[in-house]
Amino acid sequence: MSDLRFVSSGEIAALLSFPALIDAIEAAFRRSITVPVRHHHTIARPDGDATALLMPAWTSAGTEDDVYGTKLVTVFPGNAARGIESITGLYILNSGATGQPLAVMDARALTVWRTAAASALAARYLAREDASRLALIGAGALAPYLARAHASVRPIRSIAVWNRTLAKAEALAEILRSEGFDASAEADRGAAIAGADIVTSATLSPQPLVEGRYLEPGQHVDLVGGFTPIMREADDEAIRRSRVYVDTRAGAGKEAGDIVIPLASGVLTADAIQGDLFELTAGTAKGRGSADEITLFKSVGTAIEDLAAAELVWKALKG
Repeated sequence: MSDLRFVSSGEIAALLSFPALIDAIEAAFRRSITVPVRHHHTIARPDGDATALLMPAWTSAGTEDDVYGTKLVTVFPGNAARGIESITGLYILNSGATGQPLAVMDARALTVWRTAAASALAARYLAREDASRLALIGAGALAPYLARAHASVRPIRSIAVWNRTLAKAEALAEILRSEGFDASAEADRGAAIAGADIVTSATLSPQPLVEGRYLEPGQHVDLVGGFTPIMREADDEAIRRSRVYVDTRAGAGKEAGDIVIPLASGVLTADAIQGDLFELTAGTAKGRGSADEITLFKSVGTAIEDLAAAELVWKALKG
């Protein structure tokens, strides 16, 4: 226990890069990793229900290098009114061979990195190779990571940022400009969506923001914000017009309102889901088929991604 490491968000940022993390997550979807169903609990709060998540996973190679990790996350939407982060948590990494704890990491930092990396991994298979214009719907903590991740797999040059609060969109655009992007805030959500090659949405909106009427041929839509069966970021028309993919069939089919609700209404059928990240990385599902089709990827997250990110951080710490 004396060698237990505590890893801050700053250390994680110094140790990770998107090309390496995207590659690690791609490899993880091809590895033997056990992922039990995550625990999902609702905590009643007067300022809006909160959520507690417990997400374990472990490698199953049967070697001394096996790792076991558990993410403990809380989502308190009411924190926004307090001026503090809505999503917090810890990631505990253990040896998969002995069970000995190795490190405690900032789970929020790991989560934004791995979530953005998973979206970029999907974009490797689903976005046009010449995609250069990105629309960010939502200007929260995840948004800049999504921009950086997508730009690591596609030649993103311009970024339009839309947020309900324009000042927040402008603040994010300024940060992205300082990193070399041609970024600007866009007050018109429809214009931001229609003008993009990749549309990535990361919000907690209860109502769809990515409307099918705004979509253009050849776009790739990336939905990462909604994480419960009643949350949607895209409407029925967006689903109808798109070839739909998910991160995992089991997770998205039960937890993602963008998939659950259209399945229940008949707008989408299970057979119409083209593939998940297991199938895309294994080559058993076809990615983008033409330059004109619209692809849509819905992510709810999986402990595979967290374990891959934590393992990558741990390896970097050990040198």
